[in-house]
Amino acid sequence: MARKILGQTVSPAGWFDYLWKILSPTAKRAAITLLTGTMQMSERFACKVVGLSRSSYRRLLLAQTPDDPDADLRAELRGYSRKHPRHGLRRAWAWLRYDQGALVNKKKVHRLWKEEGLQVRRAPRRKRAGHSSVPIVDADAPHVVWAVDFQFDSTVDGKTVKIASMVDEHTRMSMLNIVDRSITADRLIEGLEKAFAMWGGPPLVLRMDNGPEFISEALRAFCAGSVRVV
Repeated sequence: MARKILGQTVSPAGWFDYLWKILSPTAKRAAITLLTGTMQMSERFACKVVGLSRSSYRRLLLAQTPDDPDADLRAELRGYSRKHPRHGLRRAWAWLRYDQGALVNKKKVHRLWKEEGLQVRRAPRRKRAGHSSVPIVDADAPHVVWAVDFQFDSTVDGKTVKIASMVDEHTRMSMLNIVDRSITADRLIEGLEKAFAMWGGPPLVLRMDNGPEFISEALRAFCAGSVRVV
């Protein structure tokens, strides 16, 4: 059964790998407590799994004693985190400094914030779609946009088979098909010349989304001045 370990859901199969990645002593103590309570693991073995000595685990932290000089500050940070669960360290420090008027070092707040386990996981940044400088051409009629596509397959003996195909994006009609063990730039250009002659000349735009770089360059040189390659 998957359980939450230090705020992260981990399946039993991945517990040990995850526990080895824990670095801070506070986090290791929490992990040992979880292992001894949930998995009925002995304290000795749990300390060995997590990588913390038994003496360090049993030593009472200053933060857990009445002598902790930062007890009030810890309580304020915990209260702020409960009230603003999505706020991070910077906003918590700004609240202490400017709203509460507390003259407290930012590094100290950072240390206490981490020790209390109040870190907020950052949401993954979404990748923005790239903007192409090449204007989009709509295949709104036949003979406007032909698309060249390269595919790879293999025969039963494991040898590679290369396929170069070309379709009219408006009619979806196949304009060219070359299947061979190897397709050179000269072979493809020869096929294009035959296709242009057979179908009444080249299209306005030849679209090629993939393919070897040397073939792309050869195609651009072949189509220069007659067909726009995108």
